[in-house]
Amino acid sequence: MPHCDHSSKDARARDRQADRNRRDRNAPRCRALDGRAVKRGESRTRPNDGPGARRGCGPGRHVLALARTGRLALGIDASPSAVDLARSRGAPVLLRSIFERVPGAGRWGSALLLDGNIGIGGDPLLLLSRIACLLRSAGRVLMEVEVPGASSRMLTARLETSEGIGLDFPWAVVGADDAPDLARRSGFSVRELWSEEGRWFAELVSR
Repeated sequence: MPHCDHSSKDARARDRQADRNRRDRNAPRCRALDGRAVKRGESRTRPNDGPGARRGCGPGRHVLALARTGRLALGIDASPSAVDLARSRGAPVLLRSIFERVPGAGRWGSALLLDGNIGIGGDPLLLLSRIACLLRSAGRVLMEVEVPGASSRMLTARLETSEGIGLDFPWAVVGADDAPDLARRSGFSVRELWSEEGRWFAELVSR
């Protein structure tokens, strides 16, 4: 089991900064606690998964879709603008870092890390280890990864728009080939790795 004290000021600050620097990006950014849907629906749902959350929820599409099915779902995002948008749509979302207190820690059934959210903060191992502490035994993570053959790496990114250039922030990319090792080091194992409409996903199960 991973060490579950990830509440350091550095981790929280990095998490918030990464979300703030992405706040104007069009891609959704909600971390969610339930893991029974891919980006385009609930084609991989399981009736016994239990409650779930999504990290970096942005507009809250996935969280709202899960909540409307009657499941207990929660989005977590450190960006005020993203949380305001998600809440205006009726999505249950918390404004905070994933490294701060999360209700029901240790009892969530699953988590979503889609649209590159595994890279937020630049440390996928730290993020997955934290999520492992939020999930119950045999909890699941649905994580989007890069295509097979793509190298995993940590990097610095910045948002460039017609209105200007944002601040640099830490980011990371996880290739499909490296998902098993990352999972093992953070307290998970890979149950399945698959592609859908050109995107790659890994289903992780906590050990």
